Amino acid sequence: MVTSSQPWSDYALGSEGTVRRATVPRQAIAREANIASHSTVRSGLRENLQRLWRYGFVLSRARDAADDLVQQTCVRALERADQFVEGTRLDRWLLTILHSIWLNEVRSRRVRLGQGLVPAEDILVHDGQHEMEMRLAAADVMNRVNALPEAQRAAVFLAYVEGMSYREVAEVLDIPIGTVMSRLAAARAKLAADTDGGE
Repeated sequence: MVTSSQPWSDYALGSEGTVRRATVPRQAIAREANIASHSTVRSGLRENLQRLWRYGFVLSRARDAADDLVQQTCVRALERADQFVEGTRLDRWLLTILHSIWLNEVRSRRVRLGQGLVPAEDILVHDGQHEMEMRLAAADVMNRVNALPEAQRAAVFLAYVEGMSYREVAEVLDIPIGTVMSRLAAARAKLAADTDGGE
């Protein structure tokens, strides 16, 4: 028999004197989940800033526009941190937000592409251990990718630079997987033609 003098912080006595688990208010559970989501988003933003900037640059091809996209993405991510699902990929969630902001910018301002271009070498990150030949080859590839239409550029960047699966690319871009495959195939064909023509 359970006596009332025993501490039952997590349990309560049922009507028949049996011990039952105390119910935790749903609001408390939701608050804890929100706190965890906000903490995850805040800590993850810093490590994803470079990736966000690169993707912003791939979309806009302008340094200032990429900076603005990253800033808006950070603000929106912090505002909507409670929408992030713990256990899922934060980078994909952030890239999806950035892509959505870019689409809104294009629709609202009719942004003209091709202004404020910077050399591909400026957006590549090198750790100082690569040889000069690798840098030049990477810069050449980035220059060719930069010349692709926006839809193909975005798919190529996410699939081949960020290493996302076709399904993940489709989710970020909010398009069918078949469209992702079609864009990547068209981009590969264009890059191959450019390579053959340049030799």
